[in-house]
Amino acid sequence: MYNGRTDLVEHVSQFNQRIVIHSKNEAMMCKVFPFSLGPVMMRWFDGLREGSISSFKELTRAFESRFVTCNRVPRPLDSLLSMAMRERETLKMYLDRYWEMFNEIDRDFDDVAIRTFKVGLPTEHDLRKSLTKKPVRNVRRLIDRIDEYKRVEEGQQ
Repeated sequence: MYNGRTDLVEHVSQFNQRIVIHSKNEAMMCKVFPFSLGPVMMRWFDGLREGSISSFKELTRAFESRFVTCNRVPRPLDSLLSMAMRERETLKMYLDRYWEMFNEIDRDFDDVAIRTFKVGLPTEHDLRKSLTKKPVRNVRRLIDRIDEYKRVEEGQQ
């Protein structure tokens, strides 16, 4: 259900994935699309002039142009550089904030993710020391290493 708070391009993409077996039937896609809309968007849809939309592509373009302000703006890569573990913040809390920010960046930057995550840790943190002594080469390996240290931290609490 699209509520205006999530990325509308993602919504259209997810709708297309759910109804892919009917993608050749434009009329049906146009008739089913409103079922994925919340109340505000339904008012917009109900207000469309009859016959003003001739294809599903046209409907999604009209939808995207009407609700363009609801589009998610990707974060710039340098937003990761401002990430740092806060005083009294657990590794889990820092990790949650970090990955939330990382996921808002639209490209694949494993090397930058690894470096910025490490630099955000206090210099005396055991995980930072481990990442310095035995660097990882991809985010999957970083997550594995983090999980090891997270289990240790959670065991101490």
